[in-house]
Amino acid sequence: MGTSVQVTPLCGVYNENPLSYLVSIDGFNFLIDCGWNDHFDPSLLEPLSRVASTVDAVLLSHPDTLHLGALPYAMKQLGLSAVVYSTEPVYRLGLLTMYDQYLSRKQVSDFDLFTLDDIDSAFQNVTRLTYAQNHHLSGKGEGIVISPHVSGHLLGGTVWKITKDGEDVIYAVDFNHRKEKHLNGINQASFVRPAVLITDAYNALNNQPYRRQKDKEFTDTIKKTLRSDGNVLLPVDTAGRVLELVQILESCWADENLNYPIFFLTYVASSTIDYVKSFLEWMSDSIAKSFEKTRENAFILKRITLLVNKSELDNAPDGPKVVLASMASLEAGFSHDIFVEWATDPKNLVLFTERAQFGTLARMLQADPPPKAVKVTMSKRVPLVGEELIAYEEEQNRIRKEEALKASLIKEEESKSVQGADVSMSDPMVVDASNTHSLLDAAGPHGGGYRDMLIDGFTPPSTSAAPMFPFYENNSDWDDFGEVINPDDYVIKDADMDQGAVHVGGDMDGKLDEGSASLILDTRPSKVVATELTVQVKCSLIYMDFEGRSDARSIKSILSHMAPLKLVLVHGTAEATEHLKQHCLKHVCPHVYAPQIEETIDVTSDLCAYKVQLSEKLMSNVLFKKLGDYEIAWVDSEAGKTENGALSLLPISTPAPPHESVLVGDLKMANFKQFLSDNGVQVEFAGGALRCGEYVTLRKVGDASHKGGGSGTQQIVIEGPLCEDYYKIREYLYSQFYLL
Repeated sequence: MGTSVQVTPLCGVYNENPLSYLVSIDGFNFLIDCGWNDHFDPSLLEPLSRVASTVDAVLLSHPDTLHLGALPYAMKQLGLSAVVYSTEPVYRLGLLTMYDQYLSRKQVSDFDLFTLDDIDSAFQNVTRLTYAQNHHLSGKGEGIVISPHVSGHLLGGTVWKITKDGEDVIYAVDFNHRKEKHLNGINQASFVRPAVLITDAYNALNNQPYRRQKDKEFTDTIKKTLRSDGNVLLPVDTAGRVLELVQILESCWADENLNYPIFFLTYVASSTIDYVKSFLEWMSDSIAKSFEKTRENAFILKRITLLVNKSELDNAPDGPKVVLASMASLEAGFSHDIFVEWATDPKNLVLFTERAQFGTLARMLQADPPPKAVKVTMSKRVPLVGEELIAYEEEQNRIRKEEALKASLIKEEESKSVQGADVSMSDPMVVDASNTHSLLDAAGPHGGGYRDMLIDGFTPPSTSAAPMFPFYENNSDWDDFGEVINPDDYVIKDADMDQGAVHVGGDMDGKLDEGSASLILDTRPSKVVATELTVQVKCSLIYMDFEGRSDARSIKSILSHMAPLKLVLVHGTAEATEHLKQHCLKHVCPHVYAPQIEETIDVTSDLCAYKVQLSEKLMSNVLFKKLGDYEIAWVDSEAGKTENGALSLLPISTPAPPHESVLVGDLKMANFKQFLSDNGVQVEFAGGALRCGEYVTLRKVGDASHKGGGSGTQQIVIEGPLCEDYYKIREYLYSQFYLL
């Protein structure tokens, strides 16, 4: 039997809710993604809470809330304690995304689901991997290899490949095949014939125009609004698709020499761009090549101003402007407040670049037709003053006194248990706990402090003859140069540096901008004041798809190329999921599953895999031929068992039967055309075939990767009369392969 694989959706099937899935491989439990939405509704995490303690490893695919937003809460409240794996950009940008989420909510509500410390604690467990790096698990996961690959959706976004005993389980959600300004597309060649493919149906009903056409329409719409003296608001995520929009606007403004101001406003805007500047190796080939030639970093922004406080935007000069502000859902953050201010002006434009989460203000505004008025809540945090401040301080004093009293009672109990029967009450250094109140009265306001000092500092252990201070003998080793030290004791770990740094001014060594740090350090008593408003929506509302996901046509083509043995569909509306399921059953593979929440499906491979040893007798007579990075050989053998009962391949006892010659290799017609040309053969492509000289034609028949293929092998057909050119070209063709 093949590797045992079970898939259990915990959130995000038959809808557009956050993504979270439990994948068990031979009893090792992976939690792939740990998402939450902008409502931060704990009820969505109930399925996760029931299995969190059984998770052995967490794999994060993208640095946005829908893929990792629940990680701090799950670590703090649900018992999730497994090691987490991600790429470096997902780790860094995911951290900033969660900071921005927390700070945006803390300013408008008494948000208490998690704190900044909880975020730091959760992300301390992250092990960072590079693309195509094979990471071998140990212990319970012995034999399992995980590897991240490019997804093309967000910076650092990952398609996870999990391999066990030669069988691949691929998790590919929110991928993009198109090359963009700052990202490469998915590499389809890395995922052919996996045993199990888990993918989403989010875009299964949507098709997109060409990228250049879409980019031009985007910038033309913005310029038209600006030239009409209007403002443009783009509600964006913290550190995801906003990076592509930044590159489009920078490029357009530079090419056309526009002077309209552009602002990027989040609580962590400066830190986001600082980190992104150091991630060029994770970006598109064009950005990498440009940096190699000109040494100019594409994310040194010359026309976009970074802001971390709305007051900075309010103080900006009057006139038309473009503002990219978080959050994309308009549920919180700077975008919410700016929308309320700008919505009543018909000259302004709110341009949505992604489908908003269900049930949010942005989703409501994306309806067709949009509402003419919406009810919103405007909230802000204000310092306590007057009677409220006095009442707050009195309450805090009362709480401190209660805590101090509890602490003193606990110390008294501990002191009694330590002293026990070995301590004589006549000892002048021991205070009788029964006389505590009289001692306090006699000692005045400092009596409690002296009493604690006597008990804690001078209580003798039962083995001592008299009270004494603790003494520790130094047993360090010494050499000719002095005391021998351990250098590791003086190394400052990265995690300690991250925790100890309060990030000010966008410095790369920390995490938060100056404005954000001031919010954290402001400990003044405050309260949240909320006001209900009805906003008349007179501004223009436009949606353009810049989500960076493959469209329906491309998804179907990519799935046919991957040709999985079994396919699991998640994350998409019921209509989209059912549509893609029916298409895949007809054109991709016969085993397609679309499970419900907490429904466990068994997608164990039908193939049988065995581990066998190659005996020394067999290997001593094998002749290997080098093929790229590998060595290959034809082996005739028979199965047997070793002395310890393990399966082994042994030399056959009778002469090996003859076998047909096998040509091993993958011929690229373009490369072969160049090879023939270098050898003096006149060659050209004509009608999909390679015409060699006057009489001979080569063409490829069949494609092993086509629609799951496997039904026929790839063939190279030579057509032409039996002449000298025919035999010469056939010999050249054979030289491109390895003959076994």
